Amino acid sequence: MSVVAGDVQAGSAGTGLLPFRLRGWRWFALAVAAVVLAPLLVTAVSWLQIDAQIWEHLRATLLGRLVTNTVLLVLGVGTLVLVLGVSLAWLTAVCDFPGRRWFDWALMLPLAVPAYVLAFTFIGIFDYSGPVQSQIRDVFGTSAWFPPIRSTGGVILVMSLVLYPYVYMLARTAFLAQGVGLMEAARLNGLGPWRAFFRVALPMARPAIAAGTALALMEALADFGAVAVFNYDTFTTAIYRVWFGFFSLETAAQLASLLLLFVALAVFAERYSRGRARFYQRSVPGNQLRIRLSGWRGALATGACGLVLAFAFVIPLIQLLWWVAGHSLADFNAQYFGMLGRTVALGAMAAAITVTLALLLAYARRAQPDWLTRRAVGVSTLGYAMPGSVLAVAVMLVFTRVDGWLAGVLNEPGGQWLTGTVIALLLAYSIRFMAVAFNSVDSAFEQVRPSMAEAARSLGAGQGEVIRRVFVPMLRPGLFAGALLVCVDVMKEMPATLLLRPYGWDTLAVRIYEFTSDGEWQRAALPAVTLILVGLLPVILLVRRSVAQRRQLSAQPG
Repeated sequence: MSVVAGDVQAGSAGTGLLPFRLRGWRWFALAVAAVVLAPLLVTAVSWLQIDAQIWEHLRATLLGRLVTNTVLLVLGVGTLVLVLGVSLAWLTAVCDFPGRRWFDWALMLPLAVPAYVLAFTFIGIFDYSGPVQSQIRDVFGTSAWFPPIRSTGGVILVMSLVLYPYVYMLARTAFLAQGVGLMEAARLNGLGPWRAFFRVALPMARPAIAAGTALALMEALADFGAVAVFNYDTFTTAIYRVWFGFFSLETAAQLASLLLLFVALAVFAERYSRGRARFYQRSVPGNQLRIRLSGWRGALATGACGLVLAFAFVIPLIQLLWWVAGHSLADFNAQYFGMLGRTVALGAMAAAITVTLALLLAYARRAQPDWLTRRAVGVSTLGYAMPGSVLAVAVMLVFTRVDGWLAGVLNEPGGQWLTGTVIALLLAYSIRFMAVAFNSVDSAFEQVRPSMAEAARSLGAGQGEVIRRVFVPMLRPGLFAGALLVCVDVMKEMPATLLLRPYGWDTLAVRIYEFTSDGEWQRAALPAVTLILVGLLPVILLVRRSVAQRRQLSAQPG
């Protein structure tokens, strides 16, 4: 048992018996948890000041449509990501067909495409004036029968094509862990292929599938850019409209709290559907046999995978590159590189702050593993469930009140020390993406033997020195992975950046929003391609991890 754990157990009889150096880690975890919980408290307190006139206007003109659109979006995206993610995961994990090895990793590429990029690309391709309908009219004389892309179905399709990889990755891992032997045993007991899948394989993978679906739904609820491109009213677009149209932060916060209710329902549905089920993996022999799909079945499997990949990644990327070559090369100027620099700078700063906090939280949970510290660390990672627009409203409300208090204390009316600064953005980013950094750092921590820290402490090293000289070098891959994921997520983040950015701090995501708001799809292509290329970095990291885990699993004895 480690020295630190021994100190904790010696003081377990009461909080007052804990050494001060360990109580400090508890207070640190509680402080971070309080900062993460602050947006929830602020949005709840906002209901104390209700603007009846604005709410009457919203009720008469918008509120019913917001609720209806949000429900339709959740039901549609939830159904489609389930169908796409589970079916594609089953094909690549259990079956063998032409192109399977390539599709195995290529089907994760849509993760690199922001939803708002795919949205304006689809409109540019499939709208009435786009190349597809124009070609249809040239051939058939009319395109009236073509389904309109600017519709509820169009929004659901775009969001599902971007978000299905969440279900695909987790379901694929679950199916790989089961192995074909399980299906063979089911079929020996009289179950056909379809019944064996629905009665054996699917129920065993349900926890992983439910978790992936919940992630997809939270992303769909938090989206602002894609629904704004489609002019599809949801709570995120309403928050922006109330903030900048009615200049009412309190009403925006109240709408944000309603959006949080939908997010909470998505999380609760995932927990309830999983119940007490747990997801266990077992080793699978490397020479495991697959279900061979040949002939028309193999062609159908290849065609299905290729069709999804084409519409989710290949065709949009080709269209964007065509726009860049034909219309956007002139935008390769100092202004573009300035926006690129600000985008990268924000991502790098947010990644450094978030990964540092994640490292300290992971260490705090090990240095003082009592109930309160563990719960505080868990609360600190809840920010990923909060949409960027909700965080933006909450941070702005808090900073506005703090600035008002400082103005009274310093006797400088109208002073702004926090609002409209990079500090507000970095705080929102850190809260939003703490879970991303923490998961990478914490998984790396699991690979470090406690004896390493014990040896350093026995030589007289303090806790800070242990973290700096022992853990940081050994955790470098996990720290780098967490920093990369946070940096890319920050660079693609639109709502928080759009609402909180300081004057002159336009980023690539903001520029895409400005171009698409004016219908300039071609000019939005250059920043969009840049974000896709940047977004490929974490996808490559995920693919490499998946391959490494697969090799490790195959190397184990069956």
